[in-house]
Amino acid sequence: MTAEVRRVRGRRRTLDEEQILDAALSLLASRGADSVSVRGIASQVGVAPNAVYTYFPDKASVVRALAERILGEIDHGAFDDRDLPWRERIHALAADLRARLIARPGAIDLLLAGPLDGPNALALVETLLAILADAGLSPDDAARASYLLIVHSLGSIALEVAELDRPGPVLPEEQRVLRRQAALRAVPADRYPRTASAADVMAGSITTEQFTWGLDRVLDGLSVQRSSEAKQHPPDHPLRG
Repeated sequence: MTAEVRRVRGRRRTLDEEQILDAALSLLASRGADSVSVRGIASQVGVAPNAVYTYFPDKASVVRALAERILGEIDHGAFDDRDLPWRERIHALAADLRARLIARPGAIDLLLAGPLDGPNALALVETLLAILADAGLSPDDAARASYLLIVHSLGSIALEVAELDRPGPVLPEEQRVLRRQAALRAVPADRYPRTASAADVMAGSITTEQFTWGLDRVLDGLSVQRSSEAKQHPPDHPLRG
């Protein structure tokens, strides 16, 4: 065996953070959030686990980086058009986030596994705060409202995703509703009469329509808050601004 052959066989595979996160995303899509581990990523890439630890000290750091990667896919510039109504901009932002997380059912588990305090998570909050400021909310109310909107969106998505079969391709919304409808219609009406009578409506709780309905109720409340504040502090009031 020549020295050149020995060098080729002994050459170490190059690795970087993006390759590790690409492998983590692949595992997430094919096998779900539980598969996103240092050992699983190492096997996916074809390296020893120690090679992954060179870039990420533990699984938690991989999960946080992956959540950041997913949030970084959101195009915040698409919601910066101040000529559009503020409610429309929030709806567009929430719909974008929901579509990305529904497409990757395991992703919501990663987002909820730790604090959302990375640059891309902060950028999402900053975008919400800007829209809410344009809506006329005070800085304090905008801060509270941004948290409320994130809780509503992520909570709704998490409950919706919990009913998906993971991993694998996501069933169309219509099929998921029919499956849930069948389950709810099987509820004993003598024990749960209100649930049985509302089965068809409740089956739609995992739909875009329900998500939009809930978001509108939150925005309705913010609109009332904005109107109340405007009456208390008209444009020329010293506390207005």
